[in-house]
Amino acid sequence: MMRALKVLVVVMGIMLIGGFAVLIAVVAGRLSQRGAPPSFASAIDIPHGARIEAMAAAGADRLVLDVVLPEGRRQLLVIDLTTGARLGTVELRAAP
Repeated sequence: MMRALKVLVVVMGIMLIGGFAVLIAVVAGRLSQRGAPPSFASAIDIPHGARIEAMAAAGADRLVLDVVLPEGRRQLLVIDLTTGARLGTVELRAAP
């Protein structure tokens, strides 16, 4: 009985040390993958005469702009913050 208890304590100690080593390796791996922080675009093109009504972050590198166009129409512009490129446009229309 005591021998089995000693074996169990040794095995659990080895598992505890191994688990701690794996945890340290995972944290170190994730920290090394971060690299340099992303550079952000300095200018974002919106249609001439439009105004931004609202904006919201969509993830770490996306921006959604609610734009009111000069003629009164509305659009949602999805922008990639690292490049400033327009990824998509959604036209908003009133329901009939």
